[in-house]
Amino acid sequence: MNPKQILSMIKDQDAKIIDFKFQDFPGTWQHFSVPARVLTEESFEDGFGFDGSSIRGWQAINESDMLILPDPTTAFIDPFCEVPTLSLTCTILDPITKQPYTRDPRTVALKCEQYLKSTGIADTAFFGPEAEFFIFDHARFAYGPNYSIHQIDSEEGIWNSGSEEFPNLGHRPRFKEGYFPVPPTDVFQDLRTEMVLTLESLGVEAEAHHHEVATAGQSEIDMRFDSLLRMADKLMIYKYVVKNVAKRHGKTVTFMPKPLFEDNGSGMHCHSSLWKNGKPLFAGDGYAGLSQMALYYIGGILKHAAAVIAFAAPTTNSYKRLVPGYEAPVNLAYSQRNRSAAVRIPMYSPSPKAKRVEFRPPDPSCNPYLAFPAILLAGLDGIQNKIDPGDPLDKDIYDLPPEELAHVPQVPGSLTQALDALEKDHEFLLKGDVFTPDVIETWIKYKRSKEVDPVRLRPHPYEFYLYYDC
Repeated sequence: MNPKQILSMIKDQDAKIIDFKFQDFPGTWQHFSVPARVLTEESFEDGFGFDGSSIRGWQAINESDMLILPDPTTAFIDPFCEVPTLSLTCTILDPITKQPYTRDPRTVALKCEQYLKSTGIADTAFFGPEAEFFIFDHARFAYGPNYSIHQIDSEEGIWNSGSEEFPNLGHRPRFKEGYFPVPPTDVFQDLRTEMVLTLESLGVEAEAHHHEVATAGQSEIDMRFDSLLRMADKLMIYKYVVKNVAKRHGKTVTFMPKPLFEDNGSGMHCHSSLWKNGKPLFAGDGYAGLSQMALYYIGGILKHAAAVIAFAAPTTNSYKRLVPGYEAPVNLAYSQRNRSAAVRIPMYSPSPKAKRVEFRPPDPSCNPYLAFPAILLAGLDGIQNKIDPGDPLDKDIYDLPPEELAHVPQVPGSLTQALDALEKDHEFLLKGDVFTPDVIETWIKYKRSKEVDPVRLRPHPYEFYLYYDC
């Protein structure tokens, strides 16, 4: 869709408001709106000014003026606004130089696609994330100098089996048994269907939806793969739709990786593949039907995994999920079909077009405009340097004897360790000026000062249980 078609769409849909959506540095959608009459064809070249100093991880107050540049290909009528509203996703420009702003996450994804083409290796990288989430009925949390509390609840939570409800119908998935019960145990069938149909109406193709492993409403909607930038755009729409459909029904959704103790967390397994001139490049006669290029791609991901995870599992809570025993891929190995490996080669279809690599450590708290490029650049580095991934591991890794397991490297055990790894290993991210040194340094500084230190400095409620009587 071009600017002229956007103006026609505004007229046809009788849109009164234009909503500009863009991402802050950590990965949350921000927005502001203008009357529809303000948008002209020139707007798609001139942009709109706003204050960038109030956006997380961005400008200082003495250099706060920024420009948003709407992308006409991202237009949709927002289904959650009472007044007809046209939504446009935007990239960010420096108002003086008119150059893309390096800390704008969407700019990073754009540059990554440009760099891929410049290598001659491929012209398209397809991504297919599987973002899981929890649907809760209630969520409250607060913290002060002398208290801390969080409480979540779900009508589906197994802990409500003994609650004094009249009637208490008793159909609730037990811990780790939420995959795939039919209604009445799965109470969110219709809600997820509404989410899927809303996504489809906005041009986001869904392939399936289902209850996930955990109790208390853990769910997943699978989207059809798309190119790196478009998939990142669609993932932001996905999160927006899922949260707002839930709110419409008095529910709340979280993409927090580990909101529940003693049950599975929410991951976002990322499928990726490279294509050139309309032909897939990952199919071949090697292990699991892979090409040598695909094996080198895996080698790059495994080599740089710890640094990539600083973007792909970017919260302190992410490492409550990345622990053994909860189907979490903590071991840096690759395998066909084996979900206990960090890299899996799905074997559902013999078609060369279906051949892809699945990287399993990411979770849906990540910023896709940064996580997808980090994964791709690690894989490209593997191809460029012919990095051998070693032998596959087709065993249940969790059942390996200790002496054998000791030779299998693991993902970082904390956000601190992941950031340390990124600090040491990020040259592969700087290729093509996709990530700049400033982006890497700012990400590390922001995560340490705004997330790692605040969590590290505060007493944990469970510490009172352990140590109060010491």
